[in-house]
Amino acid sequence: MVKLRLKRCGKKQPVYRIVAIDVRSRREGRDLRKVGFYDPIKNQTYLNIPIILYFLEQGAQPTGTVQDISKRAGVFLELSSNQQMKFN
Repeated sequence: MVKLRLKRCGKKQPVYRIVAIDVRSRREGRDLRKVGFYDPIKNQTYLNIPIILYFLEQGAQPTGTVQDISKRAGVFLELSSNQQMKFN
């Protein structure tokens, strides 16, 4: 199973990459793909939305924090509109 979760980078100031990773891997383990970036101090976020949508459609599960970040960016709105287009 694949999860979308945070991977910590930065020694003193925490900066996180949002990655698609196998659930059996540890947090700092090898990721399948980098899909975004999150800096909580500067409150900056970068998301590669087409790649995130691809992983979500394939059954990837986001962690709680990644889900909150994605909701603020409107990823799930695009996911629902993409699924409606497939059924029409």
